[in-house]
Amino acid sequence: MKASSKARYALYLMIDVTRHQATGPVPLREVSIRQNISLKYLEQIASHLSKFGYLESVRGAQGGYKLSRSAASISAGEIMRAAEGEFVSVACLEEEAESCPRQSDCCNIAAFWRGLHESIDTYTNKVTLKQLAGV
Repeated sequence: MKASSKARYALYLMIDVTRHQATGPVPLREVSIRQNISLKYLEQIASHLSKFGYLESVRGAQGGYKLSRSAASISAGEIMRAAEGEFVSVACLEEEAESCPRQSDCCNIAAFWRGLHESIDTYTNKVTLKQLAGV
């Protein structure tokens, strides 16, 4: 399993903003340089994270982004889900999933997939942005 680039870059963006916002709003062009991520891609991610209420945009010459709430109150899981959607290890666990044609054959394996999903959610939800940023 592999985290998507969108989820990883959302974490990098949020960590960078956490580390640099003490001096004012953090311009995405600076994040782009420090993190070696395309400015256009960061703009898309930042816009998305703003809509979910994790980032606040500040306009103007000294504008940029800052966290909408404290880094200690934002989990890695929240950021990743905001960027990419709910993590599910297999398609049959998705909320809108059609009834699985193998459902009668795999009740034991389904419990495994649900457990994996819950373990990942539990872990990512307990790691805060503050911890990741080391501040």
